[in-house]
Amino acid sequence: MRAHTKETQATMNPDKSLQFLKEGNLRFQQNLRANRNLLEQVNDTREGQFPFATILSCIDSRVSAELVFDQGLGDIFSIRIAGNFVNEDILGSMEFACKLAGTKLIVVLGHTSCGAVKGACDHARLGNLTALINKIEPAVDEVKEPADESLRNSKNLEFVDKVSEKNVHLTIDNIRKQSGVLKEMEDNGEIKIVGAMYDISDGGVTFYE
Repeated sequence: MRAHTKETQATMNPDKSLQFLKEGNLRFQQNLRANRNLLEQVNDTREGQFPFATILSCIDSRVSAELVFDQGLGDIFSIRIAGNFVNEDILGSMEFACKLAGTKLIVVLGHTSCGAVKGACDHARLGNLTALINKIEPAVDEVKEPADESLRNSKNLEFVDKVSEKNVHLTIDNIRKQSGVLKEMEDNGEIKIVGAMYDISDGGVTFYE
C-alpha cells in the first residue's frame, strides 16, 4: 500500500475517510495489517504529505492512532495530549490540517481507563498537571450519576469511562465553538467532526455519529 498522493487525497470525502478508519481498526483487531512498505512511503512523501484525517487522542502509550487504525506514513495527522482536549494551539493545528493540508475528517478519540480522566475524577493537583486536569474537570461535573460522592472517583471505572465519553463530546463542542474555520468547513460539508472511544481491553473503537 502506497502513501496518499494529492490525487488520492482528492478522491476522499468525510464519509469515505471515516470508513477507511473503521476498516483499519477492524484489521487491527483481527491482527491483519495492510501490506505496506514504510520505507517506500518515506520516499513517497518526501515531496509532500496528503493525509485524509486528523485524529486527536490521548498520550496513553496504548492508544497510538496510527496503530489502532492501521495507517501508514502520510495518512493521518496525529495530535496527542493527555485527556484529548483542545486549546488554542491544538485548534490551530487542526485548522492547518483541514484548511491548508486537506484532511476531510477530525476524530476526537478518547479511551477507557484514561489516567488523565482518573486524575480529573479525583481532582488531582500536581505542578503543571493541575492546569491540564482543570480542562477535563467540566466533563466530571457533566456526569450526574452516581450522585454519591464516594463513588465519583477513579476507583469507579464505570464512572471514569462515562466521564471519558462526556469529555469527547465536550471537546467536539469546544472545537465548533472556538474555531470558526472548522465550524464553517463542517457546515459546508467539507469535513466531519466525530467522536470515538477506544477500548483498551479489546482494541476496538466505537464511533459516535
